[in-house]
Amino acid sequence: MFYEVIPEGKVEALTYNSDDSLVSGQVVVVPIGKREVPGIVIKKVAQPAFKTKPIAKVLYSKPLPRHLLAVASFIHEYYLVPTGQAISLILPRGVQKKRRKTEQMFENSLMGESCPTPLFRHRGLEIPSTSYSGTPREPSLRDEPLGCVDRRSNLRCRNIRVGISNHVYDAENKGVRTPAQQIITEHGVNLAQIRLNEAQKNALIALQKAPGATKLLFGVTGSGKTNIYVKMALNALQDHKSTILLVPEIALTGQLVRVFEEFFGEKVVLIHSQQTEAERHLIFERILEAEEPLVVVGPRSALFVPLENLGLIIIDEEHESTYTQENAPKYSAIRVASFMANAANASLILGSATPTIEDYYIASRQNAVIQLTTKAKKSAIKPDIKIIDLKDKASFSKNRYFSNNLLAIIERNLEQGWQTLIFHNRRGSSPLTICDNCGEEILCPNCFLPLTLHADAFVLQCHTCGFSEKVPMECPKCGSPGLIHKGFGTKLLESELGRLFPTAVVRRFDADNKKGEGLEAQYASVRDGEVNILVGTQTIAKGLDLPKLATVGVVQADAGLSLPDYLAEERTFQLITQVIGRVGRGHLGVAEVLIQTYQPEHPVLKYASSEDYLGFYEYTIDRRHKAGFPPFRFVMKLEITMKTEAIVIRRARELAARLMRDKKLIVSPPQPGFHERTAKGYTWQITVRSQSRKALIEACHGMNSNFKITIEPPGLL
Repeated sequence: MFYEVIPEGKVEALTYNSDDSLVSGQVVVVPIGKREVPGIVIKKVAQPAFKTKPIAKVLYSKPLPRHLLAVASFIHEYYLVPTGQAISLILPRGVQKKRRKTEQMFENSLMGESCPTPLFRHRGLEIPSTSYSGTPREPSLRDEPLGCVDRRSNLRCRNIRVGISNHVYDAENKGVRTPAQQIITEHGVNLAQIRLNEAQKNALIALQKAPGATKLLFGVTGSGKTNIYVKMALNALQDHKSTILLVPEIALTGQLVRVFEEFFGEKVVLIHSQQTEAERHLIFERILEAEEPLVVVGPRSALFVPLENLGLIIIDEEHESTYTQENAPKYSAIRVASFMANAANASLILGSATPTIEDYYIASRQNAVIQLTTKAKKSAIKPDIKIIDLKDKASFSKNRYFSNNLLAIIERNLEQGWQTLIFHNRRGSSPLTICDNCGEEILCPNCFLPLTLHADAFVLQCHTCGFSEKVPMECPKCGSPGLIHKGFGTKLLESELGRLFPTAVVRRFDADNKKGEGLEAQYASVRDGEVNILVGTQTIAKGLDLPKLATVGVVQADAGLSLPDYLAEERTFQLITQVIGRVGRGHLGVAEVLIQTYQPEHPVLKYASSEDYLGFYEYTIDRRHKAGFPPFRFVMKLEITMKTEAIVIRRARELAARLMRDKKLIVSPPQPGFHERTAKGYTWQITVRSQSRKALIEACHGMNSNFKITIEPPGLL
């Protein structure tokens, strides 16, 4: 018998033979040259005229769900990638490897044969009774027994507490578990009634009635979108359907994950970046072989788990850029999920307080926008928001980075035992190092971009490629010792706050945190108020619910507005709106936001400070329409890199001239790339717009495969 198989890699379907009777979707191992690689059986075919190789091994008797095969084909056609690369999104790394016996023992524990590591909840965190070093840990009176856990894959054993809880999630007091009046268990799930307020009930009904598979839940910060997610997942489970919950970053959505675990117990399968290849393999096997519905939680890669009866996909904070994969194969999880929902006859819920302009526009035209504008907590208050002009020297007479008003509020918060969050979306101490004598700028030798000073280690670091070097004692061009550092980042702000408030506990959270210093590791102390002042980038702008946080200070709100990108204003609005949402959540009777900016009259800052998404949407959609940007046209960016500047300019002009002959395209003149000079050479780019995505794809046919092609937005719902 002969079968068409798609091997993993930059290849298309190949024909193999096998004595076994196989079906579409089975995972196999096939030879390619001298290697053996995993692949997926597509269909049975007639004997070809050429000689074929035999399939080396059948890995699983149970085939992958049909909707995953359809998704692989969709990614191949829609994103112009080899089908084998699309397959690599579905199969875990090392799927063909034999796992060691110790790893199989962990799998056995998941099936209820043993419970080696009892799990407890302590101060909101889940802690095994045996530490990772093997030291026994006795639970305290404050610990809540949860069950048992595989310490490496985060999967619980099935033979204890399987999702049964003595508490129920309380919509009126988000994040606090209160005694349940009635506990009903079915399929090992806590089905105690979820208390929805009237706004949430109406939103749930509207989601169920909205046309199409994809719906946009536009819910303001603190409106209780999580309650609706849980209720819809419970409904899916009662229909014997599984749910996928995508989150932008596990570390920033711990509370949402814990809520799902509270209801669904061992049915929650958690996927995250800290899991090893072997752990991801075991999780893949458990999901593939599961006979009962599950709730899978994770980042964009969790979208491709082999759930048989998929009934619901939820994408929380759908506006986040982490849902787009930048490396090959490039895809948008939002668009792939929309296709998947239709293929699997499932529902897709996109949730956000600041949805992307394209998604809101498309969903509104399809009558699929469900608004949730009422705060879930009655105690929630509207923050007092002030915009402070950075050009007003009188407001900064005490410090160049923090206004007099902000300094006074920090002092008051320290006296009251309240927290302050200082936000600045730039890492390091100083983003620019130049010679005061000749003006030479210290650049990365690989990227030719300015190196950022990190004063704590006294090194210059490139935030693009990771290159670092000690700060030179003199200018490499003229030999002058007069090197100066301009601008500021989070490390400088951290040290400045430590100097101004020596008794305060100041912590910085950004991408420069070492292991054990990040927000995930420090969350308990931050939540309990042991940290007085938080300093950081977008890491702390979203996903946090801090009971003792009273004030947010945005140091330079317009820092991202000047970027040469039509999305710059949208990203700035989203980021400021998210950081504003950290306060006023009902824990304290005070909520203040101070926004420092050089452009106090900028429309984006005005809409953000008034928390007016719809006003911002109307402002932006009008500008997009006039300029011909998404959602009114698709945009394709072609990047051409050559060794010399003269050659890249000539090739870019030749390509632009060819594209201009197509009347369906609007071609902009070639321009230097954002990173014009790198170690690979010189990069120029061409921007092409069209009302037809198909026209853009056809324009790519026959193009040099070395060209980097990006089409924005990645597709429509």
